Order: sequence, then structure tokens, then C-alpha cells
Amino acid sequence: MSFSKGFLREEYGMQSRYQWQEVQQPSSAELKTFAEQAQISEKFAALLMERGVTDPAQVAAFLKPTLNDLNDPFQLHDMHKAVDRIQRAIMNGEKITIYGDYDADGLTSTSVMKEAIESVGGDASVYIPNRFHDGYGPNMDVYKRLIADGTQLIVTVDNGVSGKAEIAYAHSQGVDVVVTDHHELPAELPTDAAAIVHPRYPGSDYPFDDLAGVGVAFKVACALLGEIPTEMLDLVAIGTVADLVSLRQENRALVSLGLQVLRQASRTGIAALCKAADVQPDRITEETIGFALAPRLNALGRMGDATMGVTLLTTFDEDQAADLAQQIQELNTQRQDIVKEISKTALAMAATPDYQAHPTLTLAHEKWHSGVIGIVASKVVEVQHKPTIVLDIDPEKGTAKGSGRSIKGFNLYEALAPHQDEMVTFGGHAMACGLTIATDKLPNLQQWLDDAAAQQDFQPGTKPQLEIAGSLTADQVTPDLYHQIRKLAPFGTANHEPVFVFTNQSLTNVRRIGADKSHLKFQFGPQKLNAIAFRFGTAAADFDNAPETAFAGTLSENTWRGKTTLQIQVRDLKTKGTVVTDLRAGHLTRQLFEKDADYVFFNPDYYQQLKKWVPDTHQALMADDQHVAASKQLIVVDEPQDLAEFQQFLKLQQADKIGCVFYTKHSVYLEGMPQKTQYGQLLVYVRHHHDLHKAQLKQLAEYLKIDFGQLIFILQVFFELGFVKMEKDSINAVVAPQPHALDSAHSYQQREQRIKMEQTLVYSTFGDLRQWLTENLSNGEEQREGAVIKNVD
Repeated sequence: MSFSKGFLREEYGMQSRYQWQEVQQPSSAELKTFAEQAQISEKFAALLMERGVTDPAQVAAFLKPTLNDLNDPFQLHDMHKAVDRIQRAIMNGEKITIYGDYDADGLTSTSVMKEAIESVGGDASVYIPNRFHDGYGPNMDVYKRLIADGTQLIVTVDNGVSGKAEIAYAHSQGVDVVVTDHHELPAELPTDAAAIVHPRYPGSDYPFDDLAGVGVAFKVACALLGEIPTEMLDLVAIGTVADLVSLRQENRALVSLGLQVLRQASRTGIAALCKAADVQPDRITEETIGFALAPRLNALGRMGDATMGVTLLTTFDEDQAADLAQQIQELNTQRQDIVKEISKTALAMAATPDYQAHPTLTLAHEKWHSGVIGIVASKVVEVQHKPTIVLDIDPEKGTAKGSGRSIKGFNLYEALAPHQDEMVTFGGHAMACGLTIATDKLPNLQQWLDDAAAQQDFQPGTKPQLEIAGSLTADQVTPDLYHQIRKLAPFGTANHEPVFVFTNQSLTNVRRIGADKSHLKFQFGPQKLNAIAFRFGTAAADFDNAPETAFAGTLSENTWRGKTTLQIQVRDLKTKGTVVTDLRAGHLTRQLFEKDADYVFFNPDYYQQLKKWVPDTHQALMADDQHVAASKQLIVVDEPQDLAEFQQFLKLQQADKIGCVFYTKHSVYLEGMPQKTQYGQLLVYVRHHHDLHKAQLKQLAEYLKIDFGQLIFILQVFFELGFVKMEKDSINAVVAPQPHALDSAHSYQQREQRIKMEQTLVYSTFGDLRQWLTENLSNGEEQREGAVIKNVD
């Protein structure tokens, strides 16, 4: 696989959202040897080696995980204690409560533990904390209430390791707590727990330390049942993918095997959820989980009580499942609408000068739904490339509840942990956090983050990296290549789907799609391969008809009306060169001067007349002004005198975008050059009519049937060549003038040049204008490597 080096670095033009980074490639000798020994193509061998598969003997195991790839559950810390305590509670008829969590991992973890206990004859009730009332993890008031209601054993799933105080209280009341968790271990572990099952427990030798909460619950289920309950693997796959843990080693096996169970649609609740989400069960992939199933389960906890999620996942009643799935679908739609509304406001706030002045962002607002602010924070980070905390202000309580997201190079937890005594609540890790703070301390919060940015030497605006596996052309995208790549699935954290770069492909049918035109779709290559770029709709015009383009994407399939075709799912795109916008309209409007650009003039009169229309936030400049070179976005308002003047301008400017209006009140191209007979007519008339007064010229033009503007031009040529002379306000022919060719007159040459200029810049077709600008931009600036032309209807 070869690479287009020019497009793997940043260039002038439409900028990418990510920094494209070529993955490290093995040497050609290593690659060839491995491919031959494994009996696979070198292209596929490179993808395997990138994933750490370098021994031919490992290939089959990586590509086809089996139950044998699952580790012994009793290698987990305290597993024997956990199983013994649960079994004793079942035998003694104790009341067992499973204390879960409100996200997809927590709901699937709870469902797995519930089914496991029921499978061995137990009866467990379920408690899913409410995000808004209970918060995340152990809650002392809830523990007290559960114990008061008769609970004798609490089994935590996907939480609990941070509940030292709550577990100590339970112990003091004679109630045991079995903790099953996978989150970061606190400095002080709950010493009063009956058991702590955790893959990273200090001193533990479990072979794989990145299980999701549902993965830990599943290992307990295996130990409790004495066998692997394969029917639960569908739940394990959903929770594992949703929690974004590493999809290597044991997790790869759990998800791969779980997807096989999911495709059988044997679980009533999941089948109903698939139907509500318009998902075909037999085509479920890890992407289906990540973008369709998990978001709907997560919506429950974001919008209110998530307990119905466990009911859906464990019910055998088809009518109940259908009803719950429909409720979840409606809640998810509400969640999407709320996220869209808040994101619009938050992104607008983040783009203002006051917020742009900070290396980090703290965005607070009243009546923002606290259940979705984490999603909003992620969207702001994606656009601004800055650590962001989004907060919902409660004016009655005088507090703000927030959720933060970070990017590589800034540790959120380290930034805020030193100040947690000044917050009502705080928790998190390097890339995300949650907190509640008094509203009068919001300025402090912004200052803490900014100070941390300086301490951590964080550079705001740094783009996240997008790993590029190689470059392809349209004809290299084949069903065989797609199916080879799918063998590497399931894709996710630590096993990213291969992203390929496509450069300078022939693009066709570039258009915006979607209800709000927020997506971009196009075709490329001789076979017109489809490409879809979600959330890139605004880039359509810049991307269309670009002489040099590149996009990075993954191979996928699209099924429409029973026909399945290959397509590219675009992750990012960019172009090289200056973006030139076609704004030619023949007239000027005030709306033209409302664009985000500086305005350039060639004609001093137009400059004086129109500069008042340019807003204070931008500049009105003459084309030869030295400040033009510093402008990144320009709009050329009027015509240059000729092509040479405009070519000189193009050589000097350094803009990323140029809009071309080329306005003039008087078009010489439309008038054209006078005919030679008209020159003769006028000269004969002047010779036979002495003292022709200027006031008579309009009448003369009508008499000779010559356009008035052309008549004035002919006289100008005659004056310059010495054929006529001006005496006061009268025109007379020169007696016996020296002979000269008409085209030797400077005014004649100027008019020819201006006609050529207007023909090229103003009255040309879009294709011709595009070609001329592309050639002159690329030739005129050594730093530029192309031009992007945008046509505005």
C-alpha cells in the first residue's frame, strides 16, 4: 500500500478535521516473509502486523476467536469468595439486590447477573441508580433504603469499587456487598466488602485487565454456573462495545462470539429493539451496536429512569418487549433533539471571541438537560479541539452540574483533582469527568483549567490523529478486499477499522443530503463508487470540482432495495490550494458584504463608494495594499484593468479563500470592438464637419448608428493617433495626419486587453474560469499546489 505524502501533511486549502498519520509499516522483507508463510496477500498481512499479529501461527486464532480464548474466571481476584457468598445467599433464601448502573454497560451487566442468579435458583431484585437523583455509583441513601427494605446481599455490577463508606455502612448492618467492577481503583479500597472481583485488583494475575463491566459480570456468571452461558454473549457484546474498552484478546473473543448470538435474534427484547431501530438482526455488526443499539439504551439513563432497560433485555414477553422498545425509541428521538438544540447554542458560545481567548472551555447555561451535556461536550471538543466542560445551571440551588471531555495532551483529572474540595462533587479520569460546583465558582473553574493548560504545556487547537492504513484508488476497492478487512472485525478501541486515503479521484454527483442537508454524498472513479460523509454537508461546495482532493474513509456495504453495493464511509476530507468562490452575479447586494472575508477593490472610485458597506469586523482594501497578503479570506469586488493586473494580484496574495465578483458598471466585452467601417464613417464625418461640439456627440452617434460608448472610444483612438484634435469644446480633423494602424493606439490595446479579461474572468463558463484560476494560482505561488473552485448558483 502506497501513500500520498502530500496529503498526509497539512496543506493550504480546505483543512481536515484530523491530523492524518501514517501507521508504521513493516519492512518489505518482513511483510513478504510473513505473507508467504501465512499464505495471505501482502496488503492483508500489513493490516495483521499492524495489530500485533506477526507469527503465522497466530493468524487463525486472531481471525476466528473461539470459546477457548476465554480465560478461567477463577483467575479473577476474589472470584471464589464472590461465588461462595452468592450461592450461600441463594441456599438461605436471602434477599439479593443487584446494584447496577444506568448506561448500556451497566444495564447489560445487571441483566447478565440477574439471569445468572436466576439460572441457579436464586431470585434477585434490581436497582438502577437514577442519574439525576442518585448520581453515579454507590449512594449512601440508596444503600440505607435497600437495607431497610430487607436486602441481605448487595451485588454491584459496573460500579462499587469506589464505595468504601457505603460498603462499610452495609457491613455494620450485617449486610454483605460483593463488588464486581472494572473502573479505576481508588487510593483506598473498600476493605469491608465480602469480595472484590476486578481485573486490575492489586496483586491479581488475571491475563487480561481491560474487561468491561459486563465482561466482569459475565465471568462471575461463568463461575457461578460452572460453564460458559453462551446465550448471554449477546448482552456481553453490547456492553463491551458500548463501553469503548479495548477490542483485543479476550474482549475480541467476547464481542465476536456475542455478535454471532445477536444475529440469531433469539433474545426477545433485543429483537424488539432492532425492529424499533430499523435494524436487521442478521446484519448486526459492532457498528450497529455503537450507533444504533447502545445509544438507545444509553438514552434511558440520560432522559430519566433506566430500569426499563433491564426489563427489556430480560423479558420473554413479546408484547411487553415491543412496548418497551417503542418507548425507548421515542426517548432516544427526544434525546437527539435536545442534543441538537443544546449543541447549537454551545458551539455558538465556544466560537465567540471571549471563549476563543481561552485554551480550555467552560460553557454554562440554564435549562440545559444535564443528562446529555456529556454528548454536547464531545461535540464541542470535536469542533474546537479544546478540553471542554459543559454545565447545566440550577439557579434555585445555586449550583451547576457539568460533564467534561478532553483530548490528547490534557489530563482533565489532574487539572481538577487538586480543587475537588472546592466542588460539591467530582470524579473522572484523564479524558472525561463529572462534577457539580457552586455557580459563583464557575470563573474559578475556568481559571483552574487554564492554569492546568499552562502547567501541562497544552497546545489548544491540536487536531486529534487519524491513523491511515494506506492509500487506495476506486478500482482497488473490491468485494474481496472488503471481506478480507471484515475478517479483522470486530473493530473498536485498540483495533481500529482500517482507514484508507483516496487522492485526486474523479468526483461526480457531489451533493448535500439528509433532512437538514448536513451530510455529503458523492461518487468517484470510473465505476462511480459511492462515498458518504456524515456531518460534512457544509463542505460540499468547497469539495466539488476541486483539482486536488483527498478523503480518508473505511470500506463498507450499503443495502438499498435488496441490492448491496460497496461504498466508502468518509471519516475526513481535505483539499489543496486556495478555495476560489464564484460569486459573479452582474450586480451588487448588501448581502454580499455580510460574508466572513476582507474585500478587495481595483477601482478607487468603487472603493470609496462601497467601503462603507464592509462591516467593522473586516477590511476594505485596494488590491495593491500590503495588508492584502495577510488576509486569509478575500472577496474581489470589481474588475481588474486586465489579466496581467489580476495575475500579479494572485501572485502576491496568501488567502485560503478568494471570492470573485468582478463587478463593473460598464462592460466593454458586451460592447465589443467597433467595426472598421465605423471608424471610417466617423473620420469622414469629422473631416466634412468643422468645429464638432461635444454636446452634439450623442446626436451624432444616433445619426451614424454607432453605440455612444463606442463612438467616444473611437474618438479617443483618433486623438491618440493624431487623426483629430480638440480645440476648446470643439473637435476637428487634422489635416494630412501621419498614417498609423488603429491597433497601435494604447487605448485600442487597453480595450482589447480588457475585453479579453472580461471574457476570461466575467463572462466565461464555470469550467473555463476554473481552469484559468487553477493554472494561475498554482503557477503564481510556489507554496500553493492547486486551487479549489466553488460554484455558487
